[in-house]
Amino acid sequence: MSEQSRAAVGAVPEQLERVLAAEVSWHARLRHVAVGLVGGCGAALIAVLWATEPDALPGRTQAAFAGLITIGLAWAVFAGWVLSRRRPLFARDRVLSARIALAATMVTALAGVALAAVRGSAADLVATAAGGGVFTVAAVLALVRARRRRRELLRLWEVFQHDTP
Repeated sequence: MSEQSRAAVGAVPEQLERVLAAEVSWHARLRHVAVGLVGGCGAALIAVLWATEPDALPGRTQAAFAGLITIGLAWAVFAGWVLSRRRPLFARDRVLSARIALAATMVTALAGVALAAVRGSAADLVATAAGGGVFTVAAVLALVRARRRRRELLRLWEVFQHDTP
């Protein structure tokens, strides 16, 4: 490492350096590898199940399988995108993952409610709607938290940029 780059590293505020180091840490990268593997393997498993069915599946089942494959692939692509980046993303990955989670949760909740409305009792509909609502609220809160974290990191970075000569 050159003297100039050592001086630049030393000039980074300790709080910002600690936060950015955590974003590109080995543990963070392993978490994204796990997310990618789970999403990709889940999508592959469902695709294999679908492809090996001896008879044609009903339309709703095909739609559910397609949706689940899409969700799994979205997580795999997301993980690949994060892992291909070699620099801190300033919580952009958190915002994107929260958006994926919110979209998947909303689609799943709406599909569950529609299915319960058509095929279930009133109690099934209420339980499905309540469960979907709880998970959707949790996904919205995750998105709000991720956006707040991104704003905080960008503010720290901006302060650092203005304070350096």
